[in-house]
Amino acid sequence: MYENLAKAGINMDKQTFLSTYNFTEDDLIRADITWEELGLIYYNYKRLEKDLRDIVKNFIDDYLYEIDVAGIHSYRYRIKDADNLLEKVVRKKLENPEKFAMLDHTNYYKFVTDLIGIRVLFLYREDWVHFHKYLTGIFENNPDLYIKDRLADFDENPDHYYLAERPRAYKRTGDTKIYDGKEIDIITDGIYRSLHYIVKYKGHYIEIQGRTLFEEGWSEIDHDIVYKSGLNDEMLEDYSRMLNRLSGLADEMSSYFRRIKDR
Repeated sequence: MYENLAKAGINMDKQTFLSTYNFTEDDLIRADITWEELGLIYYNYKRLEKDLRDIVKNFIDDYLYEIDVAGIHSYRYRIKDADNLLEKVVRKKLENPEKFAMLDHTNYYKFVTDLIGIRVLFLYREDWVHFHKYLTGIFENNPDLYIKDRLADFDENPDHYYLAERPRAYKRTGDTKIYDGKEIDIITDGIYRSLHYIVKYKGHYIEIQGRTLFEEGWSEIDHDIVYKSGLNDEMLEDYSRMLNRLSGLADEMSSYFRRIKDR
């Protein structure tokens, strides 16, 4: 159909895509998705991009423009790159075939909840609670609305704004227990530190992540050096873990500085 998908506007041919993201022809077969279907997802998404950009700008204007009100230091936002969307579709279908079995070009936006991403940054780790109270105060937070079935639970009403998943906090074992006792799932696997919220807004999901400035610095370096290389290099991973521990220590020291200042 579209061997190089030129009609779909895709930036690369199939072999370049497979090589860039370390996939094989067999991976596409195991993921139960054709190159043609990926092209249709790409084409559909490129037509949707402008709407998504308008949506995230409206969200920022409505809820994050006054950062002092939201209890954050600063923020960033982005729309997922179309090539990266295709990579994520294949990877998710490989990792969880049953959950993503029905994903196609007509409904991918119901399965992929981070087409719009917002990153909010905190100066001090414990400041997260101010943003948590703010976000759960302005958006409906009803567990009955949390996504269980990606298709059946998708609310087609674009005027219904709400939290679509239970908030999650990722932390390292041994980190300060600042999340305990709150209405939030705590996950302690690995070295990743971040807060995650999924908000349904104007008919689309928005993923909001919260981190400190130090956590953000480590995450960006890890993504640029370790993740993008795809080398599974043990030395790079060891150095990344070391930098992660240093960022955690810097956060702890920052909190101590403020406690001394405020005593």
